[in-house]
Amino acid sequence: MNLQRFETMDVNMLLSLVNMQLRDHYHDLDDLCRAQDIDRGALEARLASGDFHYQPQQRQFR
Repeated sequence: MNLQRFETMDVNMLLSLVNMQLRDHYHDLDDLCRAQDIDRGALEARLASGDFHYQPQQRQFR
């Protein structure tokens, strides 16, 4: 699924989608952002609005 509209997605749905993409397709958050051509800072800020933060060791947001 395309993450281009992440700014307007429900934050809980976005969390699920991003974590699934990280688990199944990408090495880390930078890899996902490059492949999807999205701004990492903006994505992290959007998820932080739901109190979700990237955990590099687990390669997921929690």
